Amino acid sequence: MTIQLNTDKNIDGSARLENYLSELLSEELSHYEDLITRVEVHLSDENGAKTGPDDKKCVMEVRIRNKQPIAVTSHGDNIEIAISNGVDKLKASLATQKGRLENH
Repeated sequence: MTIQLNTDKNIDGSARLENYLSELLSEELSHYEDLITRVEVHLSDENGAKTGPDDKKCVMEVRIRNKQPIAVTSHGDNIEIAISNGVDKLKASLATQKGRLENH
């Protein structure tokens, strides 16, 4: 499973963030690693230099072997919350997808 991180100009795509994201996704999505070929994560700050509630955005797109990709969007007060919310949504979507695949 390849993990690709993309950030806008307002988010620092540091090695620390990449490692955090890689470890989190590898651990949380390990149950689905037989389905997933790639995970793309897009992080952005919708308000730029201004502050505001839920202004950090996380879009995660999962490429599934021989199927259409799944994408989820989440928001949070900081990047960690946005990522965590996105992972929860992604796991729910993957559970649904895996259930459909096992039923056919």
